[in-house]
Amino acid sequence: MKQIILTSIGWLGVVLCTTGYLLLSTKVIRAESRIFQLLNILGGLCLVAVAVDANDMPNAAANLLWMFIGVYALGRRLRTQRNVRTD
Repeated sequence: MKQIILTSIGWLGVVLCTTGYLLLSTKVIRAESRIFQLLNILGGLCLVAVAVDANDMPNAAANLLWMFIGVYALGRRLRTQRNVRTD
């Protein structure tokens, strides 16, 4: 049962990251958009969980970095929006 759940989480991560890239590549969304960053953050988190369970640390590290880049970009976007509203 655990393996089925982890496999499902892994596939969800693939779908989220790939969907974000597809939408970005087809210019449906922009790299600065919240949805793109959220897709990367959630997809990366799913892939990290599966990689850690499989003891695949290089893959876990790559996806953790991918996820934190999304967190940083989203945080920066939100701070910029907040500063624009207060000015």
